Amino acid sequence: MWSYRNPVDVRFGPGSFARLADAIAGRSYALVTYGDAFFRGLAARLETEAGAPVLVIDDIAPNPDIALLEVQTARFAGLSRQPEVIVALGGGSVIDSAKVFAAARGDFAAMDAYLKKRAGADTISPWPLIAVPTTAGTGSEVTCWGTVWDNAGGVKFSLAHPGLYPEYSIVDPELMIGKPKDLTVQTGLDALSHSLESLWNRSANPVSMAHAIAAARGVLSTLPLLVNDLKNVELRGRMARAATLAGFAFSNTKTAIAHSLSYPITLRHGVPHGIACSFSLPMIIRSVAGEGGICAEGLQAVFGTDAAKAAEQLEAFLNGLGVATDYRPYGIGDQEWRDLITDAFEGERGQNFIGKREALLAVADGAARKQMAVA
Repeated sequence: MWSYRNPVDVRFGPGSFARLADAIAGRSYALVTYGDAFFRGLAARLETEAGAPVLVIDDIAPNPDIALLEVQTARFAGLSRQPEVIVALGGGSVIDSAKVFAAARGDFAAMDAYLKKRAGADTISPWPLIAVPTTAGTGSEVTCWGTVWDNAGGVKFSLAHPGLYPEYSIVDPELMIGKPKDLTVQTGLDALSHSLESLWNRSANPVSMAHAIAAARGVLSTLPLLVNDLKNVELRGRMARAATLAGFAFSNTKTAIAHSLSYPITLRHGVPHGIACSFSLPMIIRSVAGEGGICAEGLQAVFGTDAAKAAEQLEAFLNGLGVATDYRPYGIGDQEWRDLITDAFEGERGQNFIGKREALLAVADGAARKQMAVA
């Protein structure tokens, strides 16, 4: 038996930003976005079409940290009129931050208690959320969770609640034109990781597999072209579609071992999330050789070959984008790498993985020996 559910109403295509005012539908709203000129222009356009927001939060930082989120949440307390909907206009950090504000409804302590599992899901009732992604990567526009970082504590939390599925997701590739190459690569590889992670996953099902295959194929065929033609709206649309489909895939499975590995790599070594969660993918593919079911079927459909050759294809793809698939260039030592792999199986995302710790360590050790022989 299996099930699949995703309640997000998606409006997709160039020019779809014009439909945001209709989605707000006259409700009072808070706008969560970035503060640079491009986003100020979009905010001004939205205000003309939907009226002024009751609050604008535009000091969003990459990898939103819990200390800043608490300060930002406090701004709702001074409002004479609370929002009826939260509008997130930006990348994954904006959408994740907006989910925190929606869950808190001005009460950060209640959200924090739920986030850290001191309280149950019935203790929060999130405001409705509209997500307008301006990067193609996180898929947060169609999931019910967001990532919250605690840099001081050296940990990462996942905020998950059924009420945090966005009411609407408005995906306009025109908003993604002009994003720099590094960001395009990082977000695109995040989407690729989401799609592959949903294949070697204990919660995989035929619908998530179909989304994952289409998403992975889309990233693999589009990203190398897009990095050399960043203003191409057709290619931006193909990447946006792949990222959203990847979101639909892992919205039901969550991620797995690559993401579990990635969080301490980002926290300790400052490796951007999209790189941290993708450079290990070829190693993981090798470790699941021999696994059957959706994992084998999905990987065969994506790469058209067995696990060994699929891993080689993916290594070449990543290297072509300037991404190393060895851990050493990221400042990770030999023993730390083994420890990271061992520890990754203990987290929730690691426990989603269908593979075995021993198999993954064996592949990692073999790669390390090969690298030493080459050196």
